[in-house]
Amino acid sequence: MFTIGEFARHGRVSVRMLRHYDAVGLLRPARVDPYSGYRFYEAGQLARLNRVIALKDLGFTLDQVRSIVDDEVGADELRGMLRLRRAELEAAVAEATTRLGQVAARLRAIESEGHMPPQDVVVKSLPAVRLAELSGTAASFAPTDIGPVVSSLYQELCARLAAAGVTGFGPGLTYYEESPEGDGAILAHAGMIVPPGTAAPDVDFVELPPVARAATVIHRGPMDEVLPTVQTLAAWTAAHGHQVTGHSRELYLECPEDTSKWVTELQEPLADQDHPPLAD
Repeated sequence: MFTIGEFARHGRVSVRMLRHYDAVGLLRPARVDPYSGYRFYEAGQLARLNRVIALKDLGFTLDQVRSIVDDEVGADELRGMLRLRRAELEAAVAEATTRLGQVAARLRAIESEGHMPPQDVVVKSLPAVRLAELSGTAASFAPTDIGPVVSSLYQELCARLAAAGVTGFGPGLTYYEESPEGDGAILAHAGMIVPPGTAAPDVDFVELPPVARAATVIHRGPMDEVLPTVQTLAAWTAAHGHQVTGHSRELYLECPEDTSKWVTELQEPLADQDHPPLAD
């Protein structure tokens, strides 16, 4: 038998918590001294305590915890429940982390208002490229809309190219245009630069023509946090009297597993200064 203090130490919980669990009928002492009122616990009760704490820490209410442990759920079933709950929490954490990154990017854009951008914008020509691509529609340019679409397109594209035995492709290049569906929808083309003559089933191959003049800037970090760089490029083109024409592009120069180390060149084709495009 353990005193309540000893049991709390072995279970790595507080005495106050054990008293509360006793009061709500979740974990009763093995014996209560009728004269002193002291609570005593058995070593075997640590197993129930472990289950209670694990379920509580994973977000289950005390009523749910009681229902689970009172039904004497087996260890295998309990492990399955905990793994499922852990996966749900990990997904929530990942979503929250992504949103925090987007908030930080928006804050950086706000803080940079009225200041000279630290990035160097370069005007240069872009060569013609042959792309193996897949296309998909996103509801908008919001990271929560465009990110999953582009990511899934690249996963499927790389799988199809690999299945066809195509090697030596890349880097990736994404370009965007308004979707025929309208209502602000975006048609994203996720492509890989491939050598001439490359072929693969169920993959589209397109030739992007050369661009005489494009404003380009390097973005470092995940694409979820690209907003300040995008707005830097937009502010620069406007300040220098340029007009953007054609499809905006993203050229992924370095894409390690750690997305914080990604290096992406944003490219905005510019209208010819002598022959600007007609207004819509």
